[in-house]
Amino acid sequence: MSEALSAGLSPQESAITVLGGPTAVIDLGGLRIVSDPTFDDAGPHGYLTKTAGPAVGEDGVGRADLVLVSHDTHPDNLDERGRAFTKAAPLVLTGPLAAARLGSPAVGLASWTSHSVPRADGGGDLTVLAVPAVHGPEDGERDADGNVNCEVTGFVLSGQGLPTVYVSGDNASIRTVAEISRRVPPIDAAVLHAGAARVPAKFDGRPLSLDSRAAAAAAAVLGAGTVVPAHYDAWAHFSEGLPEIEPAFHEAGLSSVLRAAPHGTWVRLSR
Repeated sequence: MSEALSAGLSPQESAITVLGGPTAVIDLGGLRIVSDPTFDDAGPHGYLTKTAGPAVGEDGVGRADLVLVSHDTHPDNLDERGRAFTKAAPLVLTGPLAAARLGSPAVGLASWTSHSVPRADGGGDLTVLAVPAVHGPEDGERDADGNVNCEVTGFVLSGQGLPTVYVSGDNASIRTVAEISRRVPPIDAAVLHAGAARVPAKFDGRPLSLDSRAAAAAAAVLGAGTVVPAHYDAWAHFSEGLPEIEPAFHEAGLSSVLRAAPHGTWVRLSR
């Protein structure tokens, strides 16, 4: 870890950094927002294997004002130290089933419902809208709650004078991205989980999250000016990484929107 990263992440006005795996830090409206915290060191986690720890640990991130948990049932999205970090936050937003399992301070949001968070910059409220995600193929078998694989929640963050940010969670469905694009204001920036996660025993090994071509297609559908890829490394079950993501965006004519910065490096956001 570099000296700069070990010193921690200083507050930003409007910026995103990915720490490795799915974990992103979003500074927006004077708030520090952390999505899908995973802070464990490399090692086995049941049937999944973590191959690298985060670029910045909990101490470097500091206290979060808000934690977003796309789902709590898979350790690559919420590991042991990530759970402790989550429980220490004043507010956690997630899906209804996950909130029931996590308990306080988690608040469950069904798709297309929102929660307002007072901004620390005095600009009013940050609105967090829960949006759908499909954690596997569209034609995958659905459980009793209508979910493929498990309940997963994406989020759209917006507020007066702020860039609108979409955090996909583990979504593999372009149809879902198109629905989000139709129903919410224009997306300025998107954090896309783009590692084409595959587990041989599930859905014949088909991707459980966006592969590189689908991530480029999602970016085109959203029309976002900034796309930050996440959840493409640090775990052994990802089948694609930056060597696949970057050419896919190039082929789609979208290299200019892709911001694949080194982990722990801030990507500035604008409207």
